[in-house]
Amino acid sequence: MQERGATMRDGFGVLWVAIKREPVIFTLSTLGSLLFGALTVADAWVLGWATDHAVLPAFRDGEIGGGVLVGVLALFLGVAILRAVGIVARRLGAGVMQYRMQAHTRRAVTRQYLTLPMEWHQRHPTGQLLSNANSDVEAAWAPIAPLPMAVGTLAMMVIAIGQMFAADLVLAVVGVLVFPAVIAANLAYQRFASPLMTRAQQLRAELSEVAHESFDGAMVVKTLGREGEETERFAAKARELRDVNIRAGRYRAAFDPALAALPNIGVLVVLAVGVSRVLDGATDAGDVVTVAYLLTIVTFPIRSFGWLLGEFPRSVVGYRRVTSVLAATGEMAFGDRRVVTEAGGAHLRIEHLGYAYDPEQPLLTDVAFEVEPGRTVAVVGATASGKSTLTMLLARLFDPDTGRILLDGVDLRDLGAGELARAVAVVPQTAFLFDDTVRGNVALGADVTDDEVWAALRVAQADGFVAALPHGLDTQLGERGTSLSGGQRQRISLARALVRRPRLLVLDDATSAVDPEVEARILGALRASAGSAGVGSGTSLVVVAYRKATIGLADEVVHLEGGRVVDRGTHAELLARSPGYARLVNAYEQHEQLAGEPS
Repeated sequence: MQERGATMRDGFGVLWVAIKREPVIFTLSTLGSLLFGALTVADAWVLGWATDHAVLPAFRDGEIGGGVLVGVLALFLGVAILRAVGIVARRLGAGVMQYRMQAHTRRAVTRQYLTLPMEWHQRHPTGQLLSNANSDVEAAWAPIAPLPMAVGTLAMMVIAIGQMFAADLVLAVVGVLVFPAVIAANLAYQRFASPLMTRAQQLRAELSEVAHESFDGAMVVKTLGREGEETERFAAKARELRDVNIRAGRYRAAFDPALAALPNIGVLVVLAVGVSRVLDGATDAGDVVTVAYLLTIVTFPIRSFGWLLGEFPRSVVGYRRVTSVLAATGEMAFGDRRVVTEAGGAHLRIEHLGYAYDPEQPLLTDVAFEVEPGRTVAVVGATASGKSTLTMLLARLFDPDTGRILLDGVDLRDLGAGELARAVAVVPQTAFLFDDTVRGNVALGADVTDDEVWAALRVAQADGFVAALPHGLDTQLGERGTSLSGGQRQRISLARALVRRPRLLVLDDATSAVDPEVEARILGALRASAGSAGVGSGTSLVVVAYRKATIGLADEVVHLEGGRVVDRGTHAELLARSPGYARLVNAYEQHEQLAGEPS
């Protein structure tokens, strides 16, 4: 009982948030609902008046006056038209309010996703995030649709009960006895249906997570022949959601007929008592008709509140899931410093850098090195040595726990929002392409000409295969660029970074799927600092690499081991004095020779 009370309280709290944000729309829709309620009650008065002044005289006299008939028709028509106006205002206002709140919340959730750092995203499955922005938002504001009706029909109920007591006190007392039964039916429905609706909303999110994993890992599923298992995994969640919805539907199927039957029973009792009172001369037939009709409509407000309360469990669950995103901490703070826009490479300085996802297992510890303008530094290390984490810190996808990263003497945390992207570009190992044209994927909204796009493609050694595509720059690449090979996707991704003329370019093993000859030409073009090719003159480079040919092009090599810098120097120097470094690069070279080069 306490939990149901909390759900009801929280549900009204969610609605209050919507009312405060859209007070004008809520007021208009509520006024429409009040008009509908008042005119629905007025129907009972018109019906009673017509009974006393038209129907009974017609039976008694055998005729009906033309003026009376016109009056009756005018009253019914006027009430019907005004009631229709109220219905339109109520439904239109409720719809506008609901969709506005959904749109506002979705925008807020999306802004929050973009604000929160990558480490937050890594802790939350993509399917869950999609559910937060879609089904949870819809569930949160679902009660808005019946809200104006519930408020308006509350007034209708008050007016109707007052009119019942005004018509005949005894019959009104008999009629309102149906209310305890209707309220008991509502409470029983809430008790059994609310937990099921809550569970159904949670299962929708879980189903979304399973579906996203299956679609995102389609290649793994198909290459390992796991279609049957994935289908069954999805089907199991779908069956569970189906069963929960069916159980909730059974309660609703029993609740609705019971709610409809109770007023009819009350009407029969009122008519039985009313006939006796008319025969005794204690009341008029019109009053009996009025009370009976009012009793049939007075339970409608209670049903409308039942619809409203029935949405609360899903609404509260959805709103809590959405607000957990909006209230998430960890968003990055920005300063007001601007990056240097002059030509030439950036000066990068890393001081005592430390970072850990888990405090018990640090990924980087006291990392320090420097990249002079226009120089190339290769970062080499075994798997899980912290190389990719370092590149993400350089892009400020998250902030270090200790130490700092300086770009031209300015801490990255002191730069204004969007400033870092003007000077630094990161190309990850896993190239992501959008379902867009080659031009769209390279420019990605940047104000660049086709000549600049082609120049960047030339440096990335991608101009040849792009020119051979059916429509050149206008060729649609498909979702994630699946029409291209892995090496081609990496080169498009590299061109995307180059076209922005970064002063610091970070390559996280970004040419791993490219054969060594092409990779050598790419790195040679980068080192040549071909300004016309989309790279600023003397661009500074940080390259995460394994191949000797790639590492040999660097001015300096930083050897990471266990998240620490264990040695620095040229490739030749490290080969001569560091057995661990020599074993690492030689092992990779031997592996490539045995496995064959990627294409």
